[in-house]
Amino acid sequence: MTTGTRTMPDGTELYTKSWDHPNPTATILIIHGVSEHVGRWDHVAQFFLDNGFEVHSYDQRAHGESGDGTLDIEDFNLYVDDIAHTIADIRTAGRPLVLYGHSMGGLISTSYAQSGHPQPDVLVLSAPALVAAAPPLLKMAAKVMGRIAPKFAIKSPVEKSHLSRDPAVGEAYVNDPKVYLRGTARFGKMFFEKMDQARAAIGKIGIPTLVIHGAEDEIVPPRASAPLAGVAGVQRRVFPGLRHEMHNEPEQDEVLGFVAEWVKARL
Repeated sequence: MTTGTRTMPDGTELYTKSWDHPNPTATILIIHGVSEHVGRWDHVAQFFLDNGFEVHSYDQRAHGESGDGTLDIEDFNLYVDDIAHTIADIRTAGRPLVLYGHSMGGLISTSYAQSGHPQPDVLVLSAPALVAAAPPLLKMAAKVMGRIAPKFAIKSPVEKSHLSRDPAVGEAYVNDPKVYLRGTARFGKMFFEKMDQARAAIGKIGIPTLVIHGAEDEIVPPRASAPLAGVAGVQRRVFPGLRHEMHNEPEQDEVLGFVAEWVKARL
């Protein structure tokens, strides 16, 4: 595994991680969820590396090593553009490329698949945040304060127990200094707006897509990804008993193994 930085056209530097394979079946680009960072995905990357994939990921803007402690961004579309610039950098001629997005990363990956940017060969959406289970008051506050006081800080509504049935996962999350538990009102406002936009264009996804969701997800409810099941070329699987971070559940090997085999069958 190697670390580094990748400079975006506007000068923003994103912290990167790469897991190289001597003879990869495909390249996987992982886009992590809101508040977290790529370090929480090391075991997932290692799983795919052990299964013959080259893996790349990065801390998204305003996250982890690419941020300063608070979730904030001027334009949510920059997240989509960052995927485009990263794909242009890591894509190898003749090797399939897989885009794997979780939660907010799943929302951004959905938006990317709906865009005019060069597309990956396969898309994997893990609990894509097309709907959020955030309290109505929080949504209203983000929309109102996002207009009149965009830098107003809002605390994350995520409950640690909602991530996984393994309590160690939640404890590590809330005690991780690189997990940002506060964001600006404008970040929240644009996050909710991007959800609306992605749902409205759900039929524009035109590549083979796997959607996975935990049946007991209380952060992004399973109904959020249900409309994707009706899109041509999309397969959706709901895992009974699992919560939001399926890759951090006791059944993580079953989940990731299913993803790996599904992807390989479509390359």
